[in-house]
Amino acid sequence: MSIKVKRSRAQPIAQLLTKSGGVGQLMRQSRLIDQAQRHLRAHLPEEMREHIFVGGFSNGRLTLISGQASWLTWLRYEQSRLLSLLHQLPGFEGVTGFTLKVRPVRPIESPKRYTRTLSDDAGKTLAECAKDTDNPALKNALERLASHARSTEPKP
Repeated sequence: MSIKVKRSRAQPIAQLLTKSGGVGQLMRQSRLIDQAQRHLRAHLPEEMREHIFVGGFSNGRLTLISGQASWLTWLRYEQSRLLSLLHQLPGFEGVTGFTLKVRPVRPIESPKRYTRTLSDDAGKTLAECAKDTDNPALKNALERLASHARSTEPKP
C-alpha cells in the first residue's frame, strides 16, 4: 500500500497576502487590531495606556484585555465614548460593543542587548596601534575598537 502525497507548489508571498483568505486575511485583521489598539490607547488616561490591549474582533465586538479588573470597570463606564472614537476609524463602523476580559498580560520584552567591552590594557594597546598606523581606514577601525574599552585614557 502506498501513500500518495500531493505536492503543493510554492507561491510568491505577494500572491499569498492578496488572496481573500488565509494569510492575507490574517495580516489585514492584525493591522486593524493594531490600529484599534493605538487609537484607543491615545484616548485613554496616561496611567491606563500600558494596561489595555485589544485581543481580537468577532461577531461585531472588539475584545479588550487587561490584567486588572479595575481598569475594565472604568472601561465599562466609558464604552459609549470609546465606541464613538472607534467608529471614526475606517473599517470599524460595524463594531457594536466591547467584550471585556481579565487575563494575565505579559508585555513584550525586547531582547537584552549585549555590548562588548574591552579591558583598559586592550584599549590602550589599540589606541597606541592606531597612533602608529599610517593607513587611514585601519587607523579609524582601531580607534573605534579602542573606544569600546572602559577608559582609553592613560592613568596618571
